[in-house]
Amino acid sequence: MNELFRLDNPIRTYDWGSHTVLAELLGRPSPAAVPEAELWIGAHPSAPSILPSGASLLATIADDPPATIGGADRLPFLLKVLAVERPLSIQVHPDDSQARDGFARDELTGLAPGDPKRNYHDSWPKPELLYALTPFDALCGFAEPEKAAALLTSTGGARLRRVAEALAGGPETAFILLGVWPREDRAALVDEVRASTGDAPELVWARRLAEQYPDDPGVVTALLMNLVTLAPGEALFARPRTIHAYLRGTGVEIMANSDNVLRGGLTSKHIDRAELRTVTDFAPSEPELVLPVAQPNGEELFPTPATQFQLSRISRSVEVAAPGPGALLCVEGEVTVERGSAHEPLRRGEALFIPAAGGPLRVNGTGLVFRAAVPS
Repeated sequence: MNELFRLDNPIRTYDWGSHTVLAELLGRPSPAAVPEAELWIGAHPSAPSILPSGASLLATIADDPPATIGGADRLPFLLKVLAVERPLSIQVHPDDSQARDGFARDELTGLAPGDPKRNYHDSWPKPELLYALTPFDALCGFAEPEKAAALLTSTGGARLRRVAEALAGGPETAFILLGVWPREDRAALVDEVRASTGDAPELVWARRLAEQYPDDPGVVTALLMNLVTLAPGEALFARPRTIHAYLRGTGVEIMANSDNVLRGGLTSKHIDRAELRTVTDFAPSEPELVLPVAQPNGEELFPTPATQFQLSRISRSVEVAAPGPGALLCVEGEVTVERGSAHEPLRRGEALFIPAAGGPLRVNGTGLVFRAAVPS
């Protein structure tokens, strides 16, 4: 078993992506012909990383789970680079018990794996951590009802005032109201957002969303949520059951290796509002910013309660005693990675997989590298 695997990583092309961000990261001279949204580093079944041999990381792991991932049933994390030029959908991911129960129910329905009407594609929860490489705007968690009501009322719109009044019963009551808003009146509801003149950042963003989604009540849902802008180097953790949406920016994301997502607006995809209400935590909460914690070896760890992943930042020479299974991604500069007899240069946009079997890992140089790992 090799001690390090160089990876060729797939790019996912979604309409909210960028023509230039991932092209520049990977050193391609020309913009992409289509929007490139996500660079995936891992063993996801739909788009696994590829080894120099031509084998996928997924197949390589299946051939020898003890050596590659320590005998687990799958590589539990997926590492990504996100290039967000247009907002993603408002969404929620299930916790552990919700994922297990929901997947079991969906298996009984007869819906095929991958069917867009299916809510649960696997039995895993899906926490996420987003590290901002550029200024990054996001919505995360429900705001305090009084704050959201004041924003809605400030627009002067009669329909938005109804939503503000519903907030007296909490975010869930307003969310339910938006979910059953008459289809023929949704454009008029969103028009009240578009016609607002307030300069609060939440309203500025809501007007942008209204231009893109002129009859989607999700535009108003955004005003029930916390708006957060991350500076480069800051990180945001989205727990399972936390409503969130990424709006604009470039970042490194690490998440549980799951496809479970329930959408709540700003999308043309399937929305199951009854299941969404079951999964969502409607308690108001502040966005959960994660500060790096210096480790004895020189790494900076972004600690979260997730059991599927951990992410650390490396900007100096370090040694990691037990690095696998894991992955390294370089986003700036160049470093040299050593493990046993393996010596690999790692340049901007490149990544390595670190199998479970093997000794300490050394990263030498002054580039900016992220290390994904499984918490011990």
